[in-house]
Amino acid sequence: MLAEFIQGLMEFHFLQNALITAIVVGTVSGVVGCFIILRGMSLMGDAISHAVLPGVAIAYILNINFFIGAIAFGILSAVIITYIKENSVIKSDTAIGITFSSFLALGIILIGFARTSTDLFHILFGNILAVQDSDKWITIAVAIFVVLAIVLYFKELLLTTFDPQMAKALGTRVNFYHYMLMTLLTLVAVTAMQSVGTILIVALLITPAATAYLFTKTLKTMIFLSAGIGAAVSVVGLFIGYSYNVAVGSSIVLTATVVFLVSFFVSPKQKYIKRRGHDG
Repeated sequence: MLAEFIQGLMEFHFLQNALITAIVVGTVSGVVGCFIILRGMSLMGDAISHAVLPGVAIAYILNINFFIGAIAFGILSAVIITYIKENSVIKSDTAIGITFSSFLALGIILIGFARTSTDLFHILFGNILAVQDSDKWITIAVAIFVVLAIVLYFKELLLTTFDPQMAKALGTRVNFYHYMLMTLLTLVAVTAMQSVGTILIVALLITPAATAYLFTKTLKTMIFLSAGIGAAVSVVGLFIGYSYNVAVGSSIVLTATVVFLVSFFVSPKQKYIKRRGHDG
């Protein structure tokens, strides 16, 4: 199977595109995912990944690149959720639930108008084997932009993630960095749409980062480990999907889940095996 996969990589341009895109998306998802789980914003990742659907539909109707529509609606949903949370007694999980379900419903109706039922399936579940050269280069450009933004503003993101009250006291623009992270999250969600689809994006954002968290004590180490895990599970998932003719997006997510489950039991932070030994 592995020999066939390597042979396919040598011969088929679509498989080369899929491999590069999988590595890039897995890496950048792992990086952004660290901030998302440390801020307790996993649900926000889910909301934004679903909220981009109307933007994709409108892009199809207007015949423009779907990245433009998806990013616009992703950022819009983040603004709406934050506005509701900060200006009412409603808690953030409720605001997220209302926003993402309504955006998702709007997206499905608009895609009905766009008459692209096959595209809807690919949007929801991903189709990395159909990635075009232009999409691949956009994905690489977005990933470089996201990583550069995190490197440049690492100290501010670190402070606002772990101690937003102190950050405010020091005069750091906490809201600015919140919206910046939401924008980066939207960009990653849109790029990951091709590999795992909107339904499964949150898994690629959360699972590698959660796995890395079990083994690390500093944010920098966590980011590097999470990026590595994200890239590795994406490659293994692509190999499984291609070799056994199953959905690549689902294969990537299940691979990430298996890695997390193994890590859960062997992680020194968990001390699960030692505890079981003492209990016995």
